Amino acid sequence: MKGLRFYGEGSLTLICLFAAIVSVATTLGIIASLLFETLGFFQKVPIQEFLTADKWTPNFDNPQYGIRPLLTGTFMIVIGSAVVALPLGLLIAIYLSEYAHPQVRRIVKPLLELLAGIPSVVFGFFGLIVVTPFLKRIGLPVETFNALSGSIIVGIMILPLVASLSEDAIASVPRGTREAAYGLGASRAEVSITVVLRSAISGIIASFILAISRAVGETLAVTLAAGANPTVAIDFTQAIQTMTAYIVEVSKGDAPRSGVAYQALFSVGLTLFVITLALNILAQRFVKRFQKYS
Repeated sequence: MKGLRFYGEGSLTLICLFAAIVSVATTLGIIASLLFETLGFFQKVPIQEFLTADKWTPNFDNPQYGIRPLLTGTFMIVIGSAVVALPLGLLIAIYLSEYAHPQVRRIVKPLLELLAGIPSVVFGFFGLIVVTPFLKRIGLPVETFNALSGSIIVGIMILPLVASLSEDAIASVPRGTREAAYGLGASRAEVSITVVLRSAISGIIASFILAISRAVGETLAVTLAAGANPTVAIDFTQAIQTMTAYIVEVSKGDAPRSGVAYQALFSVGLTLFVITLALNILAQRFVKRFQKYS
């Protein structure tokens, strides 16, 4: 019996090790493919032009390869969605943890997590046929495809992530911390804001960063709601194009499978990968700090 247990544990260890190796190898393969094509791209396009030029027209007769319009569109969506999701998600988390009845919490939190499971293409169509007409109805001069609609949709998409992770961070604050504050005469609002939030700040910030990372990588919803017009103009009423939207455009066959225009796809992908990786590393540092002091 001990021998069977030993071999069973050994087999499980090997399976887990194999899974870890496959995961790491896949990541390295993705990085290698991005780097190989990107290096070929920078042999033909100066990196200074790539980072500073203000036009992105790789498929035109006179191609230009400035990634600034794509970066501008991406960060417009990130900032707009953060304005929607971060404060609203934090308020929902505070309510669920500090104010809501346990029965209400058991109902509302699964519903929020269910919202996170809706396909992004559904959110994109919702933005196109509901959000944009609503914005026009209230008098905003938005185009059919516009950054404001894309920001609102992505904000709704990342809202469950902010609310759920922030609520977990707030709920993990020891009960004794709250009771000590109540014993000193603090009100519920004072306990929630000055004591609980301060104790859970690392976990809350980590949820913010992870949500922003999700917003950076969102594709279909942004493509459908915000359009495909690369521009450096910061105008939320106009159509824009993000890095992910451009990748979708090229993947549909708008560029040949060779040449500089095709390699530009990998340069955008590597830029997106570096931004997302940096955000994830930053989030992990906050999570570790949160775990250390929790």
